[in-house]
Amino acid sequence: MYNVITGILFECWDILKEAAPYVLFGFFAAGILKAFIPEDFVVKHLGQKGTRSVLKASLFGIPLPLCSCGVIPVAIGLRKQGASKGATASFLISVPETGVDSIAITWALLDPLMTVARPIAAFITAVVTGICINMIPESKETLEKSPQEGCGCSSHSKSEAEKLPQKESLGRRIEKGLVYAFSDLLKDIGGWLMLGIAIAGIISFFVPVGFVEQYLGGEFSSLLIMLVIGIPLYICASASTPIAAALVLKGLSPGAALVFLLAGPATNAATMTVVAKHLGKTATVVYTTAIAICSLSMGWAVNRIYIWADIDVMAWTRQAEHTTESLLYPVSALILLVLLFRNYLPQKKPDDSDCGCHEQPGGV
Repeated sequence: MYNVITGILFECWDILKEAAPYVLFGFFAAGILKAFIPEDFVVKHLGQKGTRSVLKASLFGIPLPLCSCGVIPVAIGLRKQGASKGATASFLISVPETGVDSIAITWALLDPLMTVARPIAAFITAVVTGICINMIPESKETLEKSPQEGCGCSSHSKSEAEKLPQKESLGRRIEKGLVYAFSDLLKDIGGWLMLGIAIAGIISFFVPVGFVEQYLGGEFSSLLIMLVIGIPLYICASASTPIAAALVLKGLSPGAALVFLLAGPATNAATMTVVAKHLGKTATVVYTTAIAICSLSMGWAVNRIYIWADIDVMAWTRQAEHTTESLLYPVSALILLVLLFRNYLPQKKPDDSDCGCHEQPGGV
């Protein structure tokens, strides 16, 4: 038992070392995006109906640093702002299927081709699904805008002009963006990422090389199996990457790995509930069916590209294993673990007196 536990831990540590520098870079990029993208940017550009909004939702959603659960309230907000069902669905797909953090991890654990193919496949899946859902006749429903939330102080009951935020300096925006990335976002995704690394470590330790070819059958059956596994699984894009990489090392085709990377983050119980409630039951069926068909199609196409280009996806991973001997990798892994641990420590919760509404001049 001791040998099993230590063996799994060593596998997890190797995977963490390999991914850590890219994870940190991904969160840094997410913080920069947060600093330069205004709060109302998404609603302003996507809160409209039509095919153009589907294309925008699919495109803008690709780099956004939101996890599978974090995208839900944003998507609901879009719907309440008047976005079409298709745009809302496209946003629900493109955001969790990829992001700057998961793109960086894909480069580390898989290869450059998959790093490019993943966001392209996510974009195509989101566009196709959104257009299909827009073809469903809209029901006559009234979408009420949610009220503004505040701390309840009378000073928040001001005119709209007074509610506008003051312009902040570039340095201050970057600082707030990085704090968001390495605190709130890391806390939301970090736990799932560690779970994904743990599952990948277990796969790496127990599953022998060649297992997939021997027990998962041919190409299409492996694509279908990964789809069946991915649809009900609640996992974010970052967490799904090490699992897919571990399976590729055991013989899974790149296309089947892509199916898992697409279907897993975009379909889960929480997302399905939101789609059914806000878009309708018919839209839910179309949503799931379109993702399944697009995922299988994209997976098959990626396999053809790898075969045509004569690229061995495992060669990149084997090469990456040697680069982890650099001091950068274990140091990055330790920094990532420290940041994760710090974010899960108990934090002091501010009360109404801390909102600044009744703060006296001079800080008294």
